[in-house]
Amino acid sequence: MPDAAPRLDVRLVPAALTAWLVTAAGIVWPVGRPLALCCVALVAASAALVCHPRCRSPRRRSAAAGLVAIGVVGAGFGLAIALRADAVAHHPITAAFGTTIPVTVTPTESAQSLGRGRLMFRATLQRLDTDEASGRVVVFARATDFGEVMVGQPVRFAAGISRPTRHDLTVAVLNAAGRPTTGRAGALQRAAQTVRGRFAATAREELPAGQAAALPALVLGDTSALTTETSREFRAAGMTHLTAVSGANVTIVCASVLCCAQLLGRRAAVLLAAVALIAFVIVVQPTASVLRAAVMGAIALLAMLSSRRRQAIPALSATVLILLGIAPQLAVDVGFALSVLATAALVVIAPAWSQGLARRGCPKPLADGLAVAAAAHLVTAPLVAGISGRFSLVAPLANLAVAAAIAPITVLGSAAAVLCVPWPAGAQLLIRFTGPELWWVLGVAKWAAAIPVATVPVPSGVPGVLLVGAATVSALLLARVSWRHRWFRRATGLAGAAVAMCLLAWSLYGLVGAA
Repeated sequence: MPDAAPRLDVRLVPAALTAWLVTAAGIVWPVGRPLALCCVALVAASAALVCHPRCRSPRRRSAAAGLVAIGVVGAGFGLAIALRADAVAHHPITAAFGTTIPVTVTPTESAQSLGRGRLMFRATLQRLDTDEASGRVVVFARATDFGEVMVGQPVRFAAGISRPTRHDLTVAVLNAAGRPTTGRAGALQRAAQTVRGRFAATAREELPAGQAAALPALVLGDTSALTTETSREFRAAGMTHLTAVSGANVTIVCASVLCCAQLLGRRAAVLLAAVALIAFVIVVQPTASVLRAAVMGAIALLAMLSSRRRQAIPALSATVLILLGIAPQLAVDVGFALSVLATAALVVIAPAWSQGLARRGCPKPLADGLAVAAAAHLVTAPLVAGISGRFSLVAPLANLAVAAAIAPITVLGSAAAVLCVPWPAGAQLLIRFTGPELWWVLGVAKWAAAIPVATVPVPSGVPGVLLVGAATVSALLLARVSWRHRWFRRATGLAGAAVAMCLLAWSLYGLVGAA
């Protein structure tokens, strides 16, 4: 009889969730101190319960000790976010709201195009007029003036100071009112920018325009060259996450290095993987989202190498606690939430679904692909729907269709990025090999986006999250109960085959019409 699957270690999950909720609430509303006091009261009550002579049951003592730990975490994070929120509320820049004064900032993320010659980037405030300052700011500027500004490069310009519209610990919004005076970025930032520029230029030389624009986006998260039409197709197909550096990119890079370095021994392989991880983070720019992806990718890699789900959940929980302590604004960052949810789904849900499909005769590679695509889509769909007001019906199928092409693109593209400066000919050769895979990914995105009713409108905000979440849970419960019956499995198979035939016929009709 096979051994039972090990139980998941979820002891750190309550603490991580408490830290997340307390931090998010303290950012959105000024309730950090009241929440901290409530958690202190919880600690006192739980400690009294532990010491009470009638609380002799080991289970009750464990529960009370767990509440003490949760209360301590909540009190600490509540007090910390209260202090941070007070610092933002009483920042010296608040006295300058509505005025235009010189400022010096250092960009922390690459600029994002807003269309109509405008761009936006996040930065750290260095000087407010002539006084030293600090804090997170959002900068809006003309692309013609700020298009060449890189991460880590000090920039001084006159800016209109306004109050931030979002609750994310940003101290001000800056609207650039003139041309900037730029400083010199650090050596690492300059090296990273050189690699990114050479890589994009080599891609333009070796690939068609559409593929040349998609390669930097899929490998380095550089979406500056993507057309509006391509971005729309990726969004409708539920494939936008492929154009942002995620834990999957980091995992593929590290896993490739580990596989290639196994002959050197385990310690040397791990060391090389760590070096590759650091270099990858530097090249794609160490923004908050990239650092989050690196940590999540490292967790996924650990789970894959050890094949022990027990280690992944505590590591994920500890990562949430560490990142929220270092960068509390991540508590209200949508990308952070999507990363955590997707990682948890791949660790907890996908393996069980894959095993279930394999037991019913599904080939193991196909079972893994189906389980990963379905689990990641289902757990993130409510949040994506709340943000965009749309729910993609084709995302699992589209992501499954391109899954096999993403790993070669990432590995070959990352190797080409490393070689584009010291050995351009080698980088050109590797980039050429990514052409067929890029053609397939772009074709799938175009095909999926063109399917009738590829996405359906849903309410945005909290109503959309609740609606899609309730629909997802209901569908899963119905499928779990009904899947035990043979008639339901047959009906599901026939329905899937009918849908596939309809989509194939529609695609062929579109090709004939285009011809």
